[in-house]
Amino acid sequence: MFDNLNSFYLIRSLYQFTKIITCGNKITVMKVVTLGFIGLLFSIGFVSQAFAHTTVEVEPYKIEVGWGLEPPVVGIRNDFVFKITEPGDTPGQYKGVSNAFKNVEVTAMFGGISKKIDINSDPKIGYYFSPVIPTKTGTYITNLKGEINGVSIDVQIPVQDVESTTVLDFPQTSSSSSSQDVTALKTAISSLQREVSSMKDGSENVNGGVAYDFAIFGMSIATAAIILAIVALIKRK
Repeated sequence: MFDNLNSFYLIRSLYQFTKIITCGNKITVMKVVTLGFIGLLFSIGFVSQAFAHTTVEVEPYKIEVGWGLEPPVVGIRNDFVFKITEPGDTPGQYKGVSNAFKNVEVTAMFGGISKKIDINSDPKIGYYFSPVIPTKTGTYITNLKGEINGVSIDVQIPVQDVESTTVLDFPQTSSSSSSQDVTALKTAISSLQREVSSMKDGSENVNGGVAYDFAIFGMSIATAAIILAIVALIKRK
């Protein structure tokens, strides 16, 4: 949904950043403006979000697949939901298709595992669903194969990734909190490794003498902090 406040800050930040680099290369300014415009499109919903419901076209039909509850969370009952439409009487409009799954089989797939699922009709024409409890996090795919009113259907449609319960946990359990701490530590360690590598290969412009000593001292403190955080994490468990 459009958020005027967020868009305002995005535009203001873009303007300030553009002013800073105006003294430099004009091409760089154009790149910033282009990237900022793309970010603005994402912020106001002109560009579809990754995953969510996915729509494919098998002329003359549109097939939309997704989850009934989003975000989908492991271990919580959900539904694969389907919407099948065809061109309506008015140009540019679509209407629901009745009995769309009469001759179409649907298989849910996860990794190398697959399962044929039953499709139920929703009271609203063109809408269908199949109840499921996702037991693992990751990517699920629905495979539709058969025919709708003589039109051959053979498509695989991914749905939004199933997430762990940490996205909904409140208050957070010790396990979910620990998981986030581990992720943060991994990020910090990776950042420190990049800094050390850049100093070794000379890509980081660090002069000798006092500046170099301060750089080494700073990284030593960061390393010690990471070690202490790991020890604290182990003790908390």
